[in-house]
Formats: sequence, structure tokens, C-alpha cells
Amino acid sequence: MTGRNRLASATSPYLLQHAENPVHWWPWSDGAFAEAAERQVPVFLSVGYAACHWCHVMAHESFEDPRTASVINDHFVAIKVDREERPDVDAVYMQATQALTGQGGWPMSVFLTPDGKPFYAGTYFPPAPRHGLPSLAQVLGAISEAWQERRSDLLVSASEIARQLATRTALPDSDKLSETDCQEALLALQQDFDAAHGGFGRAPKFPPSMVLEALLRDGGEPEMQMAGRTLEAMARGGIYDQVGGGFARYSVDAGWVVPHFEKMLYDNALLLGAYTHWWRRTRNPLAERIVTETIAWLLHDMRTEQGAFAASLDADSKDDHGVLGEGAYYVWNRDQLRSALGDEDATWAAEVFSVTPAGTFEHGASTLQLLSDRDQLRLADVRERLRHTRDKRSRPGRDDKIVAAWNALLVDSLVQAAMVFGRSDWLVTATEAAEHLWELHWRNGRLRRTSRDGVVGEAAAILEDYGALALAAVRLAAVNASPEWLARAQQLLAVIMEQFDDDGGGFFDTAADAERLYARPQDPTDNAAPSGLSTAVHALRLMAELTGEDRYAVRADQAAASAAELVRRAPRFAGWLLADAITQTSSRRSAQVAIVATDEMARADLVRVAHQLAPAGSIIIAGTPDQPGLALLADRPMISNRPTAYVCRNFVCKLPVTAVDDLAAQLRAL
Repeated sequence: MTGRNRLASATSPYLLQHAENPVHWWPWSDGAFAEAAERQVPVFLSVGYAACHWCHVMAHESFEDPRTASVINDHFVAIKVDREERPDVDAVYMQATQALTGQGGWPMSVFLTPDGKPFYAGTYFPPAPRHGLPSLAQVLGAISEAWQERRSDLLVSASEIARQLATRTALPDSDKLSETDCQEALLALQQDFDAAHGGFGRAPKFPPSMVLEALLRDGGEPEMQMAGRTLEAMARGGIYDQVGGGFARYSVDAGWVVPHFEKMLYDNALLLGAYTHWWRRTRNPLAERIVTETIAWLLHDMRTEQGAFAASLDADSKDDHGVLGEGAYYVWNRDQLRSALGDEDATWAAEVFSVTPAGTFEHGASTLQLLSDRDQLRLADVRERLRHTRDKRSRPGRDDKIVAAWNALLVDSLVQAAMVFGRSDWLVTATEAAEHLWELHWRNGRLRRTSRDGVVGEAAAILEDYGALALAAVRLAAVNASPEWLARAQQLLAVIMEQFDDDGGGFFDTAADAERLYARPQDPTDNAAPSGLSTAVHALRLMAELTGEDRYAVRADQAAASAAELVRRAPRFAGWLLADAITQTSSRRSAQVAIVATDEMARADLVRVAHQLAPAGSIIIAGTPDQPGLALLADRPMISNRPTAYVCRNFVCKLPVTAVDDLAAQLRAL
């Protein structure tokens, strides 16, 4: 059986990219491990993702090479995993890779016993020895020889490695975070802040989306300076696509000049929320522009036929000479500007976008930066002409699988942007994406992780999927006054509380009845996206605001407290938990705003002001008086038959108001 036959039915584009390899790949399955046991050979596990540049490099150098493939096929059972489809598999073997090597990354290469226990690991291996790295052929030969001659030693070692890694290293028991804890965490962030360039720490720099949410929730002067410096630097830097919109995954330098060019849905979903929140705080026109452009890019480049959004765009595409290269679609030299714009506009554009004679990237090319505001009409014309020229270039590949968590994070941010900026079309887009997730991914009372082309995958959802979709469902229940979305949120949160509970207040990342790996993943830290635990806390908290049911607030408190020590020790990696704690301890806590009127248009101005001015973490619901199934709308009559707003905390409300200015005054006073 060939790798093509085994991977041909995959719903992962990353697996499909390897279907034609001479390596006889298996998908992650019981059958693969049974094959290894029957043949008495080790497993070679290769984990990556479609937008991973070095994954493509290793595939081209080694997995497409018949001689290397022959060695793998003869001496191993090869398993290919898409880390985005199976984050649980990725998590436990990344833990092993980091423990064995002191570092991790993708592609990840792990050698396992036939029962799945790791005994050797690495990341990228070149086709020939290079920069102190052994070649893949050397590694394969050494592992095969060791398996033949010292198998019993390897089996003992693998069992011990698995035993140690499976031992839970829980954070110390801790009380919930206090206001003092939050202030100390914010001070720690100040010490790690890069005042020159924005962001935190040194290169490479990833967008600190969850930390930005915490800073914006606090709203103090140093916090707003850190948030504003970072958000403006990213928006003006090369990490942002100044022609087409959307953010790349990270910057390889401290100044946000040169990105690693792949674009990930989760980054753009989270940054959309951050820039919307920044605009709410500051009314900065740059924030509104980035929100508008990012959504336009999402709709143009990332939306699928089913109404949901693709996972990523590759970093690589073919250049003008047909050679595959990183960033080729996005970078420009001065000759290319002249060809697209003519001499006069090209000279102006080179100055405006920092396209230098030597180049800021590679081979004389530059990323585009927009370090200051210029003639907006001329800029718009130049950008449109550059976009028209760029559209003729070879486009980066798109991983068009639908990931539940990432789409749900986007829905949450899209809903907030739609309500803040009064864009009903964005709300329609968000609702359609959420409906697709529910209709396709919700199966027999449980959620699936991925789908593609309207076909749902087999991989079970993990905590981040349930938490993010629950958060989006609560948001949709409120803005659409929808008992149906409320019921869906209740179902999702019920699964979280029943299947993911760790008996210590926190949550595991996989369900109790999920496939058993050698360890059960549990990581409360935020990385490029919020952790499953912090996402669940936000969903539970918003549900408590909408329903007034204490059980959701109590469970959010317990989960947040289970990782409180993480916030104290490493706030950069606990941004959403810090944001939650700031809301819970601040004098400007979240509120409930109920707006009633007989029709949507009549209450539109009140609704927009509520979304613009209510404290972060608040719930805003708009519907008709006493609309069934929604407790916040009960006993909320209109005053003098006019659209009426009620500002409440714990369902205890201020005097109802009918004027926009009066509502704004009540919200500012919170």
C-alpha cells in the first residue's frame, strides 16, 4: 500500500501534500501502530503543518527523495500528523522533544516504540550534515542499528521517558488573583517591554494578542502606552501586509520589519479583537483602518465556499523566475515598483514603504512598511495599483481546512467589531461562519476539530475548540437575542465541565473519553493563541453575565485560580487569565446592558453606544421586552414607548434611560 492510498482521503491539506511522496506514510491511527508491532520496527513520527516553511524544505529534501524514502519504508512505519488537526498528539510529543533536546519546533521528528512511547526526537534534519546537525540519513541509520542491536535498552528508556512525562507537574495551589497580583503582573510586563519597538522580549517577536487584551482592560497610562506602541508598530511594520491587509505569524527581528510570511487565521482573529478594543479605548483612526482592512482580507483571501474561514496561507510562493521562495508574493524591489507604478510614483512609494536600494529582506527586496501617514488619496491609489500587479504573481498556497477553535475566535472578534462599528454585514458573516461550525462540526452531542470542503474530520475537538465556540455562542446569543445560540453555549459548556474537569479546579486539554496517549495534555499557558483553560474561563464568565447563573461564575473562578500562579510568575504567557483577573478585581468591572425596543433599527444607536463604551467583559443584549428564553430581557419594559436601555450588575439595574447621551453617561460612570 502506498502513502498516496493511505492519505488520499485525509481532510488535512498538509497530509494531502504528502500523499504522492515515495515514503509510505500512514495517518495517525491504530493501524499504523499495529503495523509497527507486527513488523517489529519503530515508528517514525513526523509532525508539521501546511504553512510551515521548514516542513516544506524537509519534505522536498528528504521525503521526496526515493533513497531516503526506501530507508524509512524498510526500517520504520512512518506516520504523518498535521499538528493543527491533532494538537493533542503534537502537544505530548512536543513535550518529549523539548525534554530530550532542550528545544522544539516544526517539522518535529520523533521516533517511537510500537506502543507510542518516544525514545529519540528532533526537529528539522537536513539531507547532509550541516551546522552541527546530523543528516536524516545518519539519524535513520543510527536508530535502525540501535533498534536491531539494543532494542531492550531502547524499550526500557522509552518507558521511563513516557512515565516521567506522564507525571503531572501541576502549578502550586493558589488563591485567586488579587488587585495587587494584577498590578505586580503589569509591572513585570513593563520590565519586559521593548520601548523602542513595541512588543515584549527580543527577536523573534510574536504578536502579544492576549497580553494586549489585559493591557487594554486595565487602561492605565503605562498600560495604554505599551498597548498603543505595540499595536501601532505592528500595524506600520512589515509584519502587516501593507498592500492586502492581514498579519503574518511573527517577525524575525525586534522591529517588526521582516516577518515569517505565513498568515494564520488565529493571529488575525485575535488581532482583530485587539485593534477593535484599542479603537474603543482611543478612537485612533489607525485602529479602525486595520480592523476594516483585516476583515476585507479575511473575506477576500480566507473565506471558504461554506462560509467559514481557512486555516492559513503559506509563506512560500514562486518568484518572477518561477523559483519557490519565502515571501516572494509580498516583497518588492525598486525595479518592481517602477514597473508597477512608473518612475514618479515608484520613487514616492519607495520612500513611503521603506523600499531601500539594498533591500530590507533578501536579494535586494524589501518588505513594505508604512512608518508614517502620508497623502491618503495618493496612498490609496498606489496601494490599489500595487495590489493589481501583485495579483498577477504566483499566490501562496492556502490550507483550506476549517479549525473549530480558530473560526470561533474569529466569530467572537467579528461580532465585537460589527457591533462597535455598526457593520451589520460583518455580523451576518460571523453568524454564517458560526452556523457552519455548529451544523457540520457538532456531531451526536460532541464537537469535531476540523473539516474541509463540507466534510467533517474524525479528530475530536479539544478544550480550546469547546471554549472558543462557547464564547462565540454566548456573544451571538446576546447580540441576536437568540435562545437557540444560548442553548448551544449551554451544551458546549456542559461538555467542558463534564469531560475536561481535572478534579483540581482546572481543565485538561482533552476529554476524559478521548484517545489515550502516553500522557494527557494539560497546558494553561497562552502561546500564539489563548490556552484552552483561559478560553474556557472567558466563556464561562460571559455566560454568567448573560444568564446570572452562579454556577458558571463559580467554575470560572475555580479554573482561573488553578493557574493563578502562572499569572504571577509569567504574565506574558497568561494574558487572557490576567485580563480576566483585571476585570474581576477592577473598580470598573463588567456590566450587563439590556436594550429593548420593538424593532432593530429603533434601538441601533443605543446598541452601538453600549458596545463602544461598556467595560470589557460586559454582555450587551438587545431584543424586545420580555423576549422568551433570555433572563436579561425579562421585566424590562420600554419607557414612554421609546427604545430603552438598562445598565445592570448582577441583574440589579440603574434607572432605565432612553437617550443615547444618558446611556453614555451611565456607562462612563461604571
